[in-house]
Amino acid sequence: MEKLKVAIGCDHAGLQYKEAIMDYLKIREIEFEDLGTYTPESCDYPVIAKKVAEKVANHSANRGILICGTGVGVSIAANKVHGIRAALCGDTYTARVSRAHNNANILCLGSRVIGEHLALDIVDVWLKTGFEGGRHKRRVDMIE
Repeated sequence: MEKLKVAIGCDHAGLQYKEAIMDYLKIREIEFEDLGTYTPESCDYPVIAKKVAEKVANHSANRGILICGTGVGVSIAANKVHGIRAALCGDTYTARVSRAHNNANILCLGSRVIGEHLALDIVDVWLKTGFEGGRHKRRVDMIE
């Protein structure tokens, strides 16, 4: 498995999940950078999503994780940055395939949609899954 450095961020709705995911990353000795938010005060998810996406796009991190209430807002915002393939995942199958087939480089989660334990399972699968390449590489290249 590649040496991972994860950029992670959330809005106010995703703060609790972000903290749980950072605990997971610490236990597994996966390097990460916390790009906010840091308090439960209302904030604008596009600002955080852009910070995480830019870190991944400029290779300061090789993966990103974003959390908001549904995961939809952060995924839309992150995908505006060139080179980003942000995938909203609500189950482990989608998480695995988003990496294996789509080479997703940002995982998006909805804290109001899935439970925290499922979110951690999704993160685990997503981080452990590599890109299969082959016919999938041609398709990913078409996206770029």
